[in-house]
Amino acid sequence: MAGKNKKKKNAPGAGVLATNRKALRDFQILENIEAGIMLTGTEVKSVKQGHASIQEGYVHVDDHLEVWLVGCTIQPYDHGNIFNHNQTRERKLLLHRKEIDRLFSKSREKGLTIVPLKIYLVRGKVKIKIGLAKGKNVVDKRDTIKKRESDRDTQRAIRNHNDR
Repeated sequence: MAGKNKKKKNAPGAGVLATNRKALRDFQILENIEAGIMLTGTEVKSVKQGHASIQEGYVHVDDHLEVWLVGCTIQPYDHGNIFNHNQTRERKLLLHRKEIDRLFSKSREKGLTIVPLKIYLVRGKVKIKIGLAKGKNVVDKRDTIKKRESDRDTQRAIRNHNDR
């Protein structure tokens, strides 16, 4: 009897369809939240092909306590005809009421915003990771760059020392 074919569930980078590297550079992420996203059929197909951009996007919580993804672009599906979607429309995010209430109160605080971090697949469903973020100033960005370079130098030194 043959055993079942077991797939790797948590392979690094598996299922990631779009990332927002700009958000990680410009913001300090305080909290991460996974949300569902309401997409049409052609949007899902286009996202699975990797034609989504979340670089300029942000998340807005309106007065009716609905969460919307604004400013993200999903290119039209190649084989979609008259049923293709508007590529810059606002898309509703699906969260629990407690999460929406917490995001609503936090987003009203000064200096905090909600940004999309990545779009990925979970068991065939398109999910989005959003982050409660605080903007970095120029000094913080420089400190981040210095820390990254020093970490890279130490890793390089360790690697060169081990090669000898």
